[in-house]
Amino acid sequence: MHVGHFLTRAAQRYPERPAWIERDRTVTFREAEARVNRLARALLALGGQPGDRIGMLVPNRAEGLETLLGPMKAGMGVVPMNIRLHPSEHEYMLNDSGAFALIYAEEFRDHLAGIRERLTSVKHLICVGRPPAGDLEYERVLEAERASPPDPAIDADDLAWLFYTSGTTGRPKGAMLTHRNLLTMVEQFLLDLNPARPTDVLLHGAPITHGSGVAIFHHIARGAASAFPATRAFDPPMIFEAIERHRATTMFLVPTMINLLLASPERGKYDLSSLHTVFYGGAPMYVETLLEAVRVFGPIFVQLFGQGEAPMTCTSLGKEEHLAGDDPVKLKRLASAGREVTGVRVRVVDDEDRDVPPEQMGEIVVRGDLVMKGYWRKPEATAETLRGGWLHTGDVGYLDPDGYLYITDRMMDMIISGGSNIYPREIEEVICRHPAIFEVAVIGVPDPKWGETVKALVVAREGRPVTEAEIVEHCKRYLASYKKPQSVDFLPSLPKNAYGKVLKRELRDRYWAGQARKV
Repeated sequence: MHVGHFLTRAAQRYPERPAWIERDRTVTFREAEARVNRLARALLALGGQPGDRIGMLVPNRAEGLETLLGPMKAGMGVVPMNIRLHPSEHEYMLNDSGAFALIYAEEFRDHLAGIRERLTSVKHLICVGRPPAGDLEYERVLEAERASPPDPAIDADDLAWLFYTSGTTGRPKGAMLTHRNLLTMVEQFLLDLNPARPTDVLLHGAPITHGSGVAIFHHIARGAASAFPATRAFDPPMIFEAIERHRATTMFLVPTMINLLLASPERGKYDLSSLHTVFYGGAPMYVETLLEAVRVFGPIFVQLFGQGEAPMTCTSLGKEEHLAGDDPVKLKRLASAGREVTGVRVRVVDDEDRDVPPEQMGEIVVRGDLVMKGYWRKPEATAETLRGGWLHTGDVGYLDPDGYLYITDRMMDMIISGGSNIYPREIEEVICRHPAIFEVAVIGVPDPKWGETVKALVVAREGRPVTEAEIVEHCKRYLASYKKPQSVDFLPSLPKNAYGKVLKRELRDRYWAGQARKV
């Protein structure tokens, strides 16, 4: 069994149902299967071998989904690259992965011009659109091949997706996700999270090179369609328009995107009643924001906690658990990441990898067939991260007596002030309760007496002025005195990486410049 077979099976069962939907174009499952098979055969005909890697620089469009699946059907691994990254980052990923070929969209011709001569392994560049001289044209490459599926030998533990981490802590590492990893993820979705139906429509508002693309597999397995908004930028009115136009049922969004949808005055102009599931994850979702989202859009939210090293779903918080009402226990659980899903074990351990008691902080570790094979060409990093057979996530948190996981921070984000451990997530949750706050990040900044003190970096809501004193006083009502911010800076926005995660390292660098240590 391999991931590409889901498309073959869907084409047999639902041949005339829509697979890919764009504003002016619909591709049926029969057609999608033929196109993906032709791409797989073309990669082999160009000299590629099972086990090779194929780079992908294609935005949210139907050809992007084909580029995800084609290499997998050829027994190769796909290397999806976020389109918002710098050319030098794409150069690094292609060279580090040893990519045999690169499939890219026409709008990246200039983007690639400065790096193509430095690509050490790429033998073929295939352009979706009009290629420059010397590159291959995607449609012509497909037209030259047969539509029947190729039949390379594919093992469940062969590489399917080489997922480069977002790089918030240094150079990205390639997490080797196998067919077994992705098949396990599909089973989890179908068993625990969202069975999906042939009538469902997954709308890709978030990048298909990340969480939204990973969500396609269980939809394909059920014969459900994938649709795209008219614009590739995340524009709330266009997202609402696409939901109404395509009768979209399902989306994957990061919390920043949900925040933008909530803040949009346009949402009342569209019929959003078809939407029954929004998966969210990848960054903290604060309780106050979540309560507002449920109030506005209804109980359609499912929280996922995973990593590139264990895609999408180690724990989940289901729709029914978002209906907290006034129950203090349920309200507290909204701050959690839910409980472990089928086929995954979750523990919280100390520095010696020993289990800590419930409610005690430690590192979150996970185990199961979801966990990556290892880091690409990084045996030492693999051994460290997978020591003892458990994925060490680098996330700090605790389990409550009922098995709900609370994530407090990345290990590197913990603030140590006067010997006390302070977890920014806790402070951010409190600050977000203030009605004037749109976004916040809490970091530790150098202090000659305490080592570090707490600083809040705040983005205020438009037309809602707020002062440093008000925020500090607000925190004093909910937090121990030593946890409250000692200072507050106001910013027009928070820096984020291509996946919407706040770049705390970049924020810290402003205050730690010239310091011998960063903690």
